[in-house]
Amino acid sequence: MYITPEGKEIFVLDGHVHYWDGSPENQANIHGKQFIDCFYAYHTGFSPKEEWWPKEKFEKYSEDDLYRDLFVEGPDDMAIIQSTYLSDFYKNGFSSIERSSKMTQRHPERFIVNGTFDPRDGEKALEYIHYMKEEFDIQGVKMYTAEWNGNSKGWRLNDPDAYKCFELCDKLGIKNIHVHKGPTIKPLSKDAFDVSDVDYAATDFQNLNWIIEHCGLPRLDDFTWIATQESNVYGGLAVALSFIYNRPRHFAEIMTELLFWIGEDKILFGSDYGIWTPRWLVERLWALKLPEEVVAGRGVELTDQAKEKILGLNAAKLYGIDVEAKKKQLAGAPVQIAAE
Repeated sequence: MYITPEGKEIFVLDGHVHYWDGSPENQANIHGKQFIDCFYAYHTGFSPKEEWWPKEKFEKYSEDDLYRDLFVEGPDDMAIIQSTYLSDFYKNGFSSIERSSKMTQRHPERFIVNGTFDPRDGEKALEYIHYMKEEFDIQGVKMYTAEWNGNSKGWRLNDPDAYKCFELCDKLGIKNIHVHKGPTIKPLSKDAFDVSDVDYAATDFQNLNWIIEHCGLPRLDDFTWIATQESNVYGGLAVALSFIYNRPRHFAEIMTELLFWIGEDKILFGSDYGIWTPRWLVERLWALKLPEEVVAGRGVELTDQAKEKILGLNAAKLYGIDVEAKKKQLAGAPVQIAAE
């Protein structure tokens, strides 16, 4: 729970969290090292120095690290753990649903764990979607269109095999499709994160919610035009929010564009833990006032009401969470017991 300087309690649902293993022991090749090294460069390049972690902790943090940073020292009430396998780079996967679910069994009231699949796997992908729904009752998945798979260096949301998978998701009630459409990570291709395929998938699957993580950066303009047209397309602030520290005007421009084009009801907070911890991000977002010269002529305002929606209420709506009931439940599950 985040308590504002004015004393108001704000429900925080962190929409983009990982529980990864990027350690040397899990790296299958040089690309596994390149990937986690690139993440670490984002960590040190866009975090206050007092928030930096040692490289060893960053590569593989513990369950208690995650719980403490999100819920004890951090302001989160709940967090959505996103799965990303990168099986070509990591022996046991980078962030698997099985590993995350085993960890979250200690505090199921705090976590939502999403799955993932690779449509290039054909029938095996469909079988895996059934498995994730039956075994973990998932409500969402995370798509990584630039992920390597053998000779393939990426895929598109409107590929025929992808459509078969989304049809099954719709049928099984897996409604929230989180898609990485943002900055590239070495050695992945920047072009494989292009946002143009979102337009096709969102149009053809109206029952699904398309949460475009990182707001399409560096393709913000393309994303906002698509998200304005498609009522089922949302913007996730993970990565974009980190600019609030050392590029605050740039972040103000991003927020102004998002508010102008898609509105406060379609923007979701995400810390992208463990690249960043949520406490300082939430504090800076709540304190943010958009400069008059940035918003001039656009008629937008980042109100406290908008911030409250962004920090948790919008994601809660997508995941069917009764916020008042959840607050009462969490009041009976104090965070002090986390490390036991």
